[in-house]
Amino acid sequence: MTDILQSKLAHLPDKPGVYLFKNDQGTIIYIGKAAVLADRVRSYFQKSADHSPKTTLLVGQVTDMETMVTRSELEALILESNLVKRHKPRFNIVLRDDKQYPYVRLPIKDDFPRLSIVRRVQKDGALYYGPYTPANALRETLKLIKHVFPLATCTIDIDGTADRACLEFEIKRCMAPCTGHQSKEEYHQIVKHVRHFLEGRDRELLEELRAKMERAAEHEEFEEAARLRDRLFKVERMLEKQRITQTSAADQDVIGLARQGAAVDLQILFVRGGLLIGRKDFFWPHSADASDDELVRSAIEQFYNKDGQPPREVLVPTDLEDAPLIEQWLSDKRGDTVRVSAPERGTKHQLVLLAEENAVAAVADHLREEELDRQAGEELKRLLRLDRPPKRIEGFDISNTQGHQSVASMVVWENGQMKKSDYRRLKIRTVTGANDFASMKEAVIRRYGTAGEASTQATDHLPRPDLILIDGGIGQLAAAMEGLKEAGQPDLRILGLAKARGEKAERVFLAGRKNPVILTPSSPATHLLQRIRDEAHRFAITFHRKLRGQALVSSKLDQVIGIGKVRRNQLLGRFGTLDNIQAADDEALHDAGLSSETIADLRRTLRE
Repeated sequence: MTDILQSKLAHLPDKPGVYLFKNDQGTIIYIGKAAVLADRVRSYFQKSADHSPKTTLLVGQVTDMETMVTRSELEALILESNLVKRHKPRFNIVLRDDKQYPYVRLPIKDDFPRLSIVRRVQKDGALYYGPYTPANALRETLKLIKHVFPLATCTIDIDGTADRACLEFEIKRCMAPCTGHQSKEEYHQIVKHVRHFLEGRDRELLEELRAKMERAAEHEEFEEAARLRDRLFKVERMLEKQRITQTSAADQDVIGLARQGAAVDLQILFVRGGLLIGRKDFFWPHSADASDDELVRSAIEQFYNKDGQPPREVLVPTDLEDAPLIEQWLSDKRGDTVRVSAPERGTKHQLVLLAEENAVAAVADHLREEELDRQAGEELKRLLRLDRPPKRIEGFDISNTQGHQSVASMVVWENGQMKKSDYRRLKIRTVTGANDFASMKEAVIRRYGTAGEASTQATDHLPRPDLILIDGGIGQLAAAMEGLKEAGQPDLRILGLAKARGEKAERVFLAGRKNPVILTPSSPATHLLQRIRDEAHRFAITFHRKLRGQALVSSKLDQVIGIGKVRRNQLLGRFGTLDNIQAADDEALHDAGLSSETIADLRRTLRE
């Protein structure tokens, strides 16, 4: 033990707070909280302490520490969670996930509320539903709502004075409140049905839809009755898919845990209104020494240390030592009481078992994927004659439309998973026309040159890859290799991946080799390279479509005399799309600041 550490141990405060252990390089290797710092920190260094192997290893590396006093243990918990998220210490259980999860927002105080997707829950009087993860669960939910409940989806100001309705009215997916065809009261009846659906109040929803259908049939409004019948059928079918085995329309997050060897998987099931709307998976390949309490507590603290809203109840697989403190913290975040419990029987216990079943299946899948990635790495090592299997692979692709809006993407695979925080995309600057070779060369130079211009941040320095994957054959590979030479990085290992026309087998093109290597379609290396190549292609296409859409809108509006950059952005912010601008009446365009001459010019331009 160092003299500095001994001195700090002798002068620890008898107050709540957070402690940070550091190694001989000054790196933070563990962060913890304590109700009494002096008692908790000194317990690590008592010779008689019976530590786990993990804690023993930790203590052996501690040469310095720092403490931060807080006013309460609750503040210490919040501070610990924030610091762990920022520093990601080696000996903490860290969730490798920094995303904000999507919620559905319904601003019920508006005259004509419309659904939107947000990633921050605010106290603004609106209703929030979620989180939805994976994102396709949200897409499926919104798709159903759009097909079943005729809510407006446009972004215009709805005041009932529009001259004509849009296409959504013609196909009966909106009842045109913008033209006065639907009253505010009628619109809020639809909002009420959407709320019932999102909140799991399906009995009320189905009874009301069935009653309206029967009334329409009695009044011989057969078209309306048929529409309500179809709506009723779609809702019943969707609810059958999502309803889980329980009677209450509860909001719960259910945590399950599974171990296989040193690997641990933790699953969170999101139950809202008695409906299972999604799940989140966390996997730690080497956490045999971590207790269930530590894993679950760390997951709760870090997962809810976001802008999301905790549910009314969190079900866990083990009793937590800090359960009352965690309940207080979650309740403060929610603005209402949150319960954390470990049920031992009944329906809630069955939910925890369901989460554990998902965790058992997930940990097996993760270990299988790890083994396939290991085999893929060994195969690539042999193929490329590398010193060791690649741990980091960066994949490139180019996308354009007949030479216009040319962009490049770079995606990263690292230690068995796609590392989206290191993805980069860039507009091609120096190439005119459809020249994928020159575009690839530029992208490689900007990534690996001294400026590191793969992002908008001049100081963006990413680790060197073990391998570079180019989407393309010998021509793209040659261009990329030329780019590496100009960037001063000719020693980086690189390959091209392409298919011959009419063939299923992938071909790998290597530096200094004329003929490609034909990969076995079922080999792990083939699957890994395909996964990286396809992700690079997806990322490039997404960026290209975004730029192309922006260019289309901008080019149309920029042709109108009297509409500059500021006015263009104001119009798009108010109306959302070109179609909405074209559908707006003269009064709405006047309110947006356009003169009569500009409106006339705008209409002529948009008709062309």
